[in-house]
Amino acid sequence: MSDFPMRLQAYLSKCGVASRRASEELIKAGRVMVNNKTVREMGVKVNEDDVVQVDGETVEISEKLYYIALNKPRGYVCSNYDPNEEYFARDLINMRDRDLLFNVGRLDKDSSGLILFTNDGKFANAMMHPRYQVEKEYVVRVDRNIEIEDLNKALDGIYIDMPTPYRIKRYDFMPRTKQMIRITLTEGKNREIRKIFSFLGYDVKSLIRVRIGCVELGELETGDWRNLRSEEINGLLSGKNSLRKQVRPLKTRRRDDNRN
Repeated sequence: MSDFPMRLQAYLSKCGVASRRASEELIKAGRVMVNNKTVREMGVKVNEDDVVQVDGETVEISEKLYYIALNKPRGYVCSNYDPNEEYFARDLINMRDRDLLFNVGRLDKDSSGLILFTNDGKFANAMMHPRYQVEKEYVVRVDRNIEIEDLNKALDGIYIDMPTPYRIKRYDFMPRTKQMIRITLTEGKNREIRKIFSFLGYDVKSLIRVRIGCVELGELETGDWRNLRSEEINGLLSGKNSLRKQVRPLKTRRRDDNRN
């Protein structure tokens, strides 16, 4: 293969172990071996005949690329390995090459809905890179009526536990209720929506991701999965963020609205 020699993290990504960035963390943690020797430093290159292992299992480059949408149930984790967990989202994908897949971004254990899996490291890196601004849309239910003033604070940005603010891009109230709302994000910090609502004094009762860019959860049943269509893959890579074709409620704001 003409790509050899290649950096170890790139090799792991092509094997479907994880994205390049996540593969670097595996290397630093001492979980990767090359020719029976543990490697912890960056910059190591491997050749086609080298034997690479992760957590004691040999990994090889897969020629076939997979792009999968899963409706993750609540109670499942997106990590492929955690000794403290029992239910893993990837295990719901009943296909022969399942072990090659890794999740694109995360959806926390208490949340449900759309999560993407792939073995294409370049695709995963593109989806998680800030410059692509891939929209992620959620339906959130809280314990009491949501105040417009609080949502406007979230649009402007809220400083909670890090130097950069937690911020939503857009919100839409669901029909006939002020306790359920659609929230759109592009940044995707860890547990961002939960932290925002908790900071504002709300208790999140349920959180479902219903869209990633141009890919919608639609009628995919909880626990089921499907392959992405070619137009969905191309749409994600081209930055296409399809929005719902419905009349928006009056009480709707975007972060880039002009305000006096």
